Amino acid sequence: MKIKPVIIVPLAFILLFGLFAGLILFVGSKSSGNKGFSRTDKIGVIEVIGPITQSKQIIADLKSFERNTKVKAVVLRVDSPGGGVGPSQEIYAAVKALKNKPVIVSMGSVAASGGYYIAAPATHIFANPGTITGSIGVIMEFPDIAALLEKIGLHRRVIKSGTFKDIGSPVRDMTSEEQALLQGVIDDVYAQFVAAVAIGRDLEPAVVRKLADGRIFSGSQAKEAGLVDELGGLQVAIEYAARRVGIDGDPEVIYPEPERVSLLDLFLQHTTSSLQQYLHQAESAQLHMLWKANN
Repeated sequence: MKIKPVIIVPLAFILLFGLFAGLILFVGSKSSGNKGFSRTDKIGVIEVIGPITQSKQIIADLKSFERNTKVKAVVLRVDSPGGGVGPSQEIYAAVKALKNKPVIVSMGSVAASGGYYIAAPATHIFANPGTITGSIGVIMEFPDIAALLEKIGLHRRVIKSGTFKDIGSPVRDMTSEEQALLQGVIDDVYAQFVAAVAIGRDLEPAVVRKLADGRIFSGSQAKEAGLVDELGGLQVAIEYAARRVGIDGDPEVIYPEPERVSLLDLFLQHTTSSLQQYLHQAESAQLHMLWKANN
């Protein structure tokens, strides 16, 4: 009996689709480090790498590990000079709010300013002896090109609704009233930073203030000052987290599931991320919890 072409085509399509879907699942299972079918208890690792310009993904990863009953502890790997005040405070709150699971911080080469802020509420903090950390403080910078514009004879007229509407303008000198207003904002956010560290590290605010003049510490110095708990790298932090929650032997480590994106989306994300970092560094009229090594 001959099989009609009208039947062969759909069958072939279904077969090809099944093979294609199976290949995707196979590749995905091989490439994923999360081993979704494993029944063992796990340690979840979340990385905060580079300037902190947003908090959405980090918070989502923390929430995901909080819901995952197989993840018994979270290791937050911080390698960041800090960044925006808002995102740093949001990550801090998410770390502090994580329920029933210890959060162990592992500091990489740099965990300064906002990078330290997000580490402060952790259950336990590890740093390498040479980690650059600390830099507890807040900064706001404004370019001043008034003298340059004066030389070339370029002037700008500003019509504004209030005295402080163009505060921080780069084309004129800052008034004493404007400087006092901005200093008040800086002082208020600085006080929030000190309070966050004091609460997170169980230190007296007066003790934190003595350390919070913007200075940086090596990991060894930070341990002596009470800003970190122990010296050690990422693997040491993972092993500590495992012991803390009663996992024997080498723990199974998982990372957040990566987003499945096309090459075009990946290119666009990389370009957008690079542009955001550039704008973040170039835009001075923002509050930053940021250590800048070239200051």
